[in-house]
Amino acid sequence: MIDFDFVKPSTVADAVKALSVDGAQALSGGQTLTPTMKQRLATPSVLVSLTGIAALKGVSVAGGVITVGAATPHAVVAREAGAYPALAALAGGIGDPAVRNRGTIGGSLANNDPAACYPAAVLASGATVVTNARSIQADDYFQGMFSTALEEGEIITAVSFPIPERAAYLKFNQPASRFALTGVFVAKHASGVRVAVTGASNNGVFRWTEAEAALSANFSASALAGLTVAADDLIADLHGTAAYRANLIKVLTGRAVVASA
Repeated sequence: MIDFDFVKPSTVADAVKALSVDGAQALSGGQTLTPTMKQRLATPSVLVSLTGIAALKGVSVAGGVITVGAATPHAVVAREAGAYPALAALAGGIGDPAVRNRGTIGGSLANNDPAACYPAAVLASGATVVTNARSIQADDYFQGMFSTALEEGEIITAVSFPIPERAAYLKFNQPASRFALTGVFVAKHASGVRVAVTGASNNGVFRWTEAEAALSANFSASALAGLTVAADDLIADLHGTAAYRANLIKVLTGRAVVASA
């Protein structure tokens, strides 16, 4: 049995203070941390729950931007993010009802699992990850598999998504976990198209820049016809080869373009 203290602060300031204790770790939805602790792969001395902080919950829209509090469960995003339909649909397709009612957007982004869905939405949207200390642009936030720009003790407080003109997210589910074997989020902004891929790369979520250039010139699935995805750095496992995932990226990108209409 793991011996640890449990703290549930009501403010961000108190949470930051609690996390300054040696061995303390933040707990949001716990969908990754709890099973990791069960396997003895994580043994925090203090768990600091963020779920009691009202300021970290909720969905709001202003000036063409939708902001989601970091402790907002996936189910709430699915229900209340209607101003950004692709984001709401993504949240509604994560895991099962139990996961959607416990897991949070902040927990997902802090963990940055290479097959998680939210990182694709953040990167394709050009979103801003807001913490207790600063604001981090999506292109600077993700730094590889399970790696982010977050500093020790830094807490995600919200994520702000500019609402694009058109967008869609499609994923090929891993049947057991419902993580994305490969997932593609396509977002058409006034400044151009962004295409983010999750579930496929050994380096975590990434932008398919060749597709972005082609779709910015011609937002049509036919614009992808001459493109190929290099399989060199893609995941190869019992669920699919690197070449299989490379093909899925192209297929799902084309379908996402069509679905965004």
